Amino acid sequence: MKLKFKMPNIRVQKSIGIDLGTANTLVYHKQKEKIVLNEPSVVALDKESRKVLAVGQEAKDMIGKTPDHIIAVRPLKEGVIADYDITEAMIKYFIKKVFGQHNFILPEVMICVPIEVTGVEKRAVLEAAISAGAKRAYLIEEARAAALGSGIDISAPEGSMIIDVGGGSTDIAVISLGGTVVSSSIRVAGNNFDEDIIKYIKKKHSLLIGEKTAEIVKINIGTALPLDKEENIHIKGRDLMTGLPKTVTINSSEVLEAINDSLMEIVENVKRVLEKTPPELAADIVDKGIVMTGGGALIRNFTKLVAKHTHLPVHLANSSLESVVLGTGIALDKLNVLRKIERAER
Repeated sequence: MKLKFKMPNIRVQKSIGIDLGTANTLVYHKQKEKIVLNEPSVVALDKESRKVLAVGQEAKDMIGKTPDHIIAVRPLKEGVIADYDITEAMIKYFIKKVFGQHNFILPEVMICVPIEVTGVEKRAVLEAAISAGAKRAYLIEEARAAALGSGIDISAPEGSMIIDVGGGSTDIAVISLGGTVVSSSIRVAGNNFDEDIIKYIKKKHSLLIGEKTAEIVKINIGTALPLDKEENIHIKGRDLMTGLPKTVTINSSEVLEAINDSLMEIVENVKRVLEKTPPELAADIVDKGIVMTGGGALIRNFTKLVAKHTHLPVHLANSSLESVVLGTGIALDKLNVLRKIERAER
């Protein structure tokens, strides 16, 4: 007698969290429990046919170096979708890169959005994810994800304050019992620092530089407070007077002067959120301090600048660049809880 064995119907779950940033996109694979992708949010296109030629790091490497018929585009602006079709193509590319070309099991996807995005913008993100190949798509506020990814217990009955300085937006929030009590989202962040540096060098040194050079200046000698010892960097660009290539030396004081207004705009918004915070939660923040995350928070002495103006302890999260995407992985485990909180907040 032949025995027949029926194979059990095993459902393989695929879940990813996406920090869809203006500057970089990070993907966290829930089953592998690690970040599996970190690439620039850039797409290179043929200007005439709109055909996608490259995505991510390969596309970023083309910025400023392409012929006229090829353009490098950032499809997200200030934390939200500026070009729906290109965003969809970018998400599709990243999903394929994570799971391979022949992916028969569609993943569920958790995506971060700034706190104050509109309903239309939220729908655009969800539709882009579904069109790109997600089985189900969910949204989580960046500040809430950043808090989770920084190790903050957002479900506790006490106030926690988070400042997430991304590429296109800065989210500031006071969270308690899983919900956002007071918040602010402003379109001033890391990319603005780059733009400030480009404008300053153009005005002060009559030198035209690109965003990649500005980013190098920001990372290497950027500071939010004067340094004890001045630092310098040599940069190359095009002289606006002669049209010829030229090298100039920039110091850290000049970079501070260039980005100071943007830094202070973020600080003023932090103070406004604190002014609206209920007294009991404010007392918790006095004890626990403020946590800063995001690439923009890595500007040297930024935490000290915020501490100076708020008179509160300010800490940089251990995984500042990765806090948001790590938070999406934790959020995938807390879907039911997050849905209840969202219904209560409406």
